[in-house]
Amino acid sequence: MIKTENLTFQYQKYNHTFSFPDINLEQNEDLLILGKSGIGKTTFLHLLAGLLKPQQGKVIIANTDINLLSNNKLDQFRGKNIGLVFQQKHAITSLSVLKNMQARVFFSQSKVSTEEIVNLLNQLEIGDLKNKNVNELSEGQLQRLSIAMSVIHKPKILLADEPTSSLDDDTCKIVINLLKEQAKQTGANLIVITHDQRIKPYFQNQITL
Repeated sequence: MIKTENLTFQYQKYNHTFSFPDINLEQNEDLLILGKSGIGKTTFLHLLAGLLKPQQGKVIIANTDINLLSNNKLDQFRGKNIGLVFQQKHAITSLSVLKNMQARVFFSQSKVSTEEIVNLLNQLEIGDLKNKNVNELSEGQLQRLSIAMSVIHKPKILLADEPTSSLDDDTCKIVINLLKEQAKQTGANLIVITHDQRIKPYFQNQITL
């Protein structure tokens, strides 16, 4: 589960303070957060992931107030409990698809077998690319790898930042369905932050910043 209370954030070089609505999701609940560019969507996601510390307020994941953790403990907690799908792909281009997956498992300190990794890649229809270097993949294949890397360690929270903004309608549908299915399989909360109005029909829970 994930819960926030009275979250605010201010960048040092700006006077404007961002204030964010409270959220309270039980296991398996999804949330779509909509908003135009510059409204603070990515800032909100970074607060939820513990990549930024709020000016005030709380982010509670699995009954842990993440902002009370030391930096080392927060890194460990994030690696184990949070899956991130960024706009920019964060795979290591010099490594193969399989090696990238194994590196993600290693850093999350999870016990995941190579067989489980290959099974997930097959589910996402990139299993036949497991020995290809990342720089040989298409944009759509990279997006699938990004999803695989975000869920392989069975996180409690799956956070996606504009996962469909540069995709055509058919690929947009595929990516959202993949995210929802993977979150369902691992029992994770899925939170998607976007300005892409095409995604609205896929989510019951929605808020607009």
